[in-house]
Amino acid sequence: MTIALHGLGISRGIAIGPAHIIERDQLEIPEYEIDLERVTDETQRLQDAVLAAQDQLRAIRRHIPAGTAAEIAALIDAHMLMLDDASLIHEPLRLIREERRNAEWALKAQRDALVRTFEEMDDAYLRTRRDDVVHVVNRIQRILLNHSPLRHEQPDSRLAGYIIFADDLTPADTVLMQHHGIAAFVTEYGGPTSHTSILARSLGIPAIVGLHQAHTYLRDEDVIIVDGAQGVVLADPDAASLEFYQARREQDQRYYSGLIRLKDATARTRDGVRIQLQANVELTRDFDHVLQVGADGIGLYRTEFLFMNRAEPPDEEEQYRTYLRAIQMLGRMPVTIRTLDLGADKEVDGGGRQGSLAANPALGLRAVRLCLKEPALFRPQLRAILRASAAGDVRLMIPMLSNLHEVDQVLGMVDDIKRDLNGAGIEFNPDLPIGGMIEVPAAAVCADLFAKRLDFLSIGTNDLIQYTMAIDRVNDEVNYLYDPLHPAVLRLVHGTIAAGLAADIPVAMCGEMAGDIRYVRLLLALGLRCFSVHPASLLEVKQIIMECEMGPLQELARRALAAQSGAAVAAILDEFRLPAEATS
Repeated sequence: MTIALHGLGISRGIAIGPAHIIERDQLEIPEYEIDLERVTDETQRLQDAVLAAQDQLRAIRRHIPAGTAAEIAALIDAHMLMLDDASLIHEPLRLIREERRNAEWALKAQRDALVRTFEEMDDAYLRTRRDDVVHVVNRIQRILLNHSPLRHEQPDSRLAGYIIFADDLTPADTVLMQHHGIAAFVTEYGGPTSHTSILARSLGIPAIVGLHQAHTYLRDEDVIIVDGAQGVVLADPDAASLEFYQARREQDQRYYSGLIRLKDATARTRDGVRIQLQANVELTRDFDHVLQVGADGIGLYRTEFLFMNRAEPPDEEEQYRTYLRAIQMLGRMPVTIRTLDLGADKEVDGGGRQGSLAANPALGLRAVRLCLKEPALFRPQLRAILRASAAGDVRLMIPMLSNLHEVDQVLGMVDDIKRDLNGAGIEFNPDLPIGGMIEVPAAAVCADLFAKRLDFLSIGTNDLIQYTMAIDRVNDEVNYLYDPLHPAVLRLVHGTIAAGLAADIPVAMCGEMAGDIRYVRLLLALGLRCFSVHPASLLEVKQIIMECEMGPLQELARRALAAQSGAAVAAILDEFRLPAEATS
């Protein structure tokens, strides 16, 4: 009998193949006291296991395919750094010496203590670091217990075409599995902003997270269908389901292959309205994709990955070299660099921040608030961006603005840095455009005020919707309220676009809503003329734009803005459905 399971689709695509279930957390840890004369040997056994775990990770790192983004290797390096961390091993060694516990028992005690500490944290990102502790400790435990290496970590593994099921996957797992040619993966835990989810999208692996208790319904080698777009897993599919999804997969492959014909086409509506179609990037490999799909530029260059999984933040010179390399890769394309958006679910070691944890980090010290509070973190980035601006068409974008005082502080800091650079004879663009992200309802309501002080605006719908609806979009209990079509969201978006038009400055949208083909017509109707989307979505969005006519969309805008619910807006959109949407 076919069983349908539902999770959160975080990387689209359809995969059909046998299941491989990773059950690495089911380790039976022996607990016993050791004789005094064995203490030295036992401490050495633990230290040898740590060294062996480091060797395993180095081997994994060597198997990363050539051309894989440097940031991906950095994610694997994070686990190597944990193995070097004295806080992980010092306490187990003490337990062996002073309480004469065996190595496995002592290591388990420290793991449990660290996990409890992380689970008590309010910060969602920091809570997920418990998983890193578990992954690293389990790697050591498997060595201590003389277990064979996990199947997917063996160089001669034969997992090509398999669909992986696991409690969670590390970045190292994800890279290795892609190298081995897995068809898809499904995890019980995780969210769309986790490292593994970001990697899945960038590596092009269909993936679903948050599918709880999946392992209770599945066995190794069961035939599985994964629909990454819909977040659906079908176990033991019948012949009709197999035939349907095989046809869907072939149709999708033909559809996406055919889109490449649009690479050099201008994004223009049928009645001649030119639309700017830019790309969002975060990993180095994304820049190649930008060129492959013919984007008009970079509308959002996320810089957080530079700061992830490291003890100290990157200095000015490292940041300058990174931005310069991106600018040189893209030639004359405009590159919009967003300043650090750390905090909430993106707290990282390289942020260099220590202190008390907020009760609600999404509403706390993050993004521009954090940067203004810690100029030692912010100034090097601003200097690096200004220096890089001498090499190309660079724009600077400030995230999470909520009041004009923040704008004034940033502009004042930029002016100070310009004077310093001038004094040192360092080149930069004195007219560097500076814009702001509209992702807080207060900023959207006051968009006309921001438009008078900034050179451009960009609507970040991910946070704007979350804050408008007062929900956590990755919380299973309330994320059903995350609705891009809610009347309040549409009014804020429309008001922001109108404010930019009145001030004669460009307004872009760089949130996920811009890359969702269900909403392209509506956004055009609301006046949006610059979309910034993931490179994988760009050609689909371009096709929709090229099939639209602006005349009929005026009626769509009028009716959508008058609607009283998101469901009513969705029904109106169905009336204006285009052939390209039905095909995709």
